[in-house]
Formats: sequence, structure tokens, C-alpha cells
Amino acid sequence: MSIGVENMSLLHPWFLMGIPLVWILFFVKRKNIFQTQFTWSKNAVNINKTRAILAKWIDIFIPLALSFLFIALARPLLFYNEEKVKADGIDIILAMDISASMLTQDFRPDRLTVAKQIAKDFVSNRAYDRIGVVIFAGESFTQCPLTTTHDIVNGYINEIRPGILEDGTAIGMGLATSLNALKNSTSKSRIIILLTDGENNAGSISPMTAAEMATSMGVKVYTIAMGKTGIFQSPVSIGRNGEYIFAPRKLELDPSLLVDIAEKTTGKFYKAESENELKAIYDEIDQLEKTKVEINVFRRQSEHFRPFVLAGLFFLLLYFVIRFLFLKRYLQ
Repeated sequence: MSIGVENMSLLHPWFLMGIPLVWILFFVKRKNIFQTQFTWSKNAVNINKTRAILAKWIDIFIPLALSFLFIALARPLLFYNEEKVKADGIDIILAMDISASMLTQDFRPDRLTVAKQIAKDFVSNRAYDRIGVVIFAGESFTQCPLTTTHDIVNGYINEIRPGILEDGTAIGMGLATSLNALKNSTSKSRIIILLTDGENNAGSISPMTAAEMATSMGVKVYTIAMGKTGIFQSPVSIGRNGEYIFAPRKLELDPSLLVDIAEKTTGKFYKAESENELKAIYDEIDQLEKTKVEINVFRRQSEHFRPFVLAGLFFLLLYFVIRFLFLKRYLQ
């Protein structure tokens, strides 16, 4: 549910006509507004500077008080639009390859950095969906379980880096772990977006076995092959300091397995060779998997005359306190 201020109006706006009249009377005939004529007493010679200023301007509290009371009589109203949202959310798992090859520099600065940023943008746009993150290399791990708190999801995506899992590309394991993250989901629609830049070469579960499991669970898998074919700077080993050593490598990718997984699960296969292409892929998936949202708008109003009444009474009280207590000795 969300509430937003639509507009403000006055129930009896004609009362505002009294405000300029009050101020005109004040400036034209300030000392006679309430048939009150103040004259200095014989003690006036002893009056200090502060009391002199108060005595001169004490009458200004009367038009101030009346102005606030006229506003209160005009009955200020605030109108609100209250939205009640009913959403049939989609449960989404982002399965991301974090093998060392994802540091290849055919994307700037590298494949993984670009994949993470675009994935975060995708997460931020899915306001009503539960989203989780699975990472895989030579093994797989649930980085973030399904949640609607998307700041948490993006926080976990920020922490993704190569080297936290054994190296390799276990696509079947990544897919199986993603399905395990969805096993308790009661959502009518469940999807996996699996992104990788390599061919399956590790893991104890074959990718097609995992795809058959997805089909039996009614889970749709969108597969993305990320990377260009050619020679690029890519990790070849790890130095003694634990940092990756880069060298030119010829890289190729056979996407046939990813095509089969997508077809098996009634999903779709994509190839991304640039940052713009990858963004367009996520945008298309965002359009294909639209969350059903029902929004009912109710309008309500709220009275706001009380603060103006209190302000008016405050200035009236201030006038009488100053007039009959603070200045009583000096005015007659």
C-alpha cells in the first residue's frame, strides 16, 4: 500500500477575504482596531528599550491571530490517493558464472563487472518479485535466497568475485542449485536466468539432467552466453600474491548446450557480445516476464484547521499576556 498527497483545497475559501481587511485596518488605524487606545503613563520615562518596542508593536498580534483564525474557518483539506497493490510476483533466480574467465577483458573493464551491474539494474526494476542469486564455477552456491528486499540482493551481487569457489564451469550444478532455491516457492511463475561464458566442464550433475528437473518443476530457464570470439586478455594463472595473471588467449564458446537448456524448459537463449546487447537481453526478459499487478486507488481527505486555530489562540494569548502583565505598569 502506498499513499501520496494529491492536492490541497479549502472548504470555505471566502473566509480568506477577511485577512486583507484585517491588515488594512491594522495599518490605517492600528491603535483603534479593538477600540483600545494606549497612552504612556508617568512611568513611561523609565521604560526600557525592549518594552518600548513591545509597546509600539503589541497590536500586530491581533491581525496575526485573526489571520490564522480566518484560515481555520476556511477549512483547509488535504486530499490523499491511497493505493492498495495486489501483485502476483514472479520468483527469479539469477545464476551467475564466476569462473576466472569471467574476468576476460572483451568487456570493459571485464565480463563479470558488466554482468553484475546490469543484473543489479534488473533487480531494481522488479519491485514486486522475489529474487535470489546463485553463483557457480567448478561448484555452486546460493549467494542470496529469494527475497523481496532488493537492496540486500544487490548487496550480495556486489560481493561476487572469482576465486571464492573452485574454478571451472559447472553449469549443471549451477542450474540444480538454482532449482533447489526454488523448491519451496509457491509462486505461479518461477524462472532462472543463467549467465555463463564457458562450456560445461565440471560438476556431478549434467546440465541436461538439471534441465529435465526444471521442466518437471515447471521452471523456465533463460540462458545467456556472454563473451566474444577472438583473442583477448584473460586470466591464465594465479600469482604468488593471489592475483590473477593475464595474457592474450583465443576464446571460443559453443552455445549449443545453452540453446538446448532453454528449449527444454520453454525459455529462450541469448548471446551477448557487448554491454548494450546484455542490457537489451535483460530488458527483453523484463518485458517477457511481466508481474501481474492490480492497483486500486482510493481517495480520502484530512482536515487541517486545528494548527491554524492553535496559532490564532497563541497570538491572542500572547497579546493579552504582554498587554496586561508585561506592560501594565507603563500603559494606561
